[in-house]
Amino acid sequence: MKEIKITKNEENQRLDKYLLKYFNKAPKSFVYKMLRKKRIKLNGGRAEGNEMLLEGDALQMYLAEETMAGFMEKKEVPAAQRHFGIVYEDDDLLVVHKPAGLLSHPQTAEDRETLIDQILYYLYEKGQYLPEADSAFTPALCNRLDRNTSGIVVAGKTLRAVQAVNEAIRRGRMEKYYVTLVAGEIKESGSIDLYLSKDEEKNQVWTSREEKAGYRRALTKYRPLACAKGFSLLELQLITGKTHQIRAHMQAVGHPVAGDRKYGDPLINQRMREDFGLSNQCLHAWKIRWKEKEGFLSYLYGKEMTAALPKKLQTACDELFGGGLSF
Repeated sequence: MKEIKITKNEENQRLDKYLLKYFNKAPKSFVYKMLRKKRIKLNGGRAEGNEMLLEGDALQMYLAEETMAGFMEKKEVPAAQRHFGIVYEDDDLLVVHKPAGLLSHPQTAEDRETLIDQILYYLYEKGQYLPEADSAFTPALCNRLDRNTSGIVVAGKTLRAVQAVNEAIRRGRMEKYYVTLVAGEIKESGSIDLYLSKDEEKNQVWTSREEKAGYRRALTKYRPLACAKGFSLLELQLITGKTHQIRAHMQAVGHPVAGDRKYGDPLINQRMREDFGLSNQCLHAWKIRWKEKEGFLSYLYGKEMTAALPKKLQTACDELFGGGLSF
């Protein structure tokens, strides 16, 4: 019999969810069969799987070592060179500045040194992530950015942090602001309220002004920070958070994001490359504001966290709008 004590970092999750992470190669049927047969118990008694775990709970596993080993894949933390900047860090959260060109998560089996890979290795080196100790939890990103979008990404070091941030995002208690350079001069604030549908095969989003099957409502607010020479610099607030929302919205209203190879204007993109050396979309997640007054994240209430514009984008803004703009 093997006994496992639930740690602070593993509490507040269902028993069956914990077991599926612990036996990360096992099918659900195996876990529920072991529960039914009382081969896995909680605090010495029968468990159904829907119990919420608390710190100090004990799991008793009446399973052969070979059986358990066969359903457990050892976690490894491959070395990854760090390319992100640190915006904020405490015992539970890590807020980073992702550079453009870096994947948030692996998209194929060959992808290496993605942002999450770099974060895991960073925490591993600090001794804050030990796979052998945290067998059923891995630090995770709570939001993500497209490969060629730079800016703020929030990672949870602990389960309670991941759960709390995800809930704050769902309830609109973590406000997200972006800065983007777009074609055309926009002189008044406004909002874009359109429906979006994603083509998974093409990884592209389509817009509609009317609600219809397969389309979900998306809302973006914007205000101009500067405009000149046929371009505008906008601050945008995401009210909803859909894939490619800003890029698809700006294309739909005739002001595509400069440098955007998927939704942008090829001539404007060429100018960005030739004049400023910018080969990716000029879109930057520059600020988050915490609005959760109660619960685990209340200590961050009212706090703003920002990430400076990438140097090339800052240079482009200085040349287009005369300087004086900084983030």
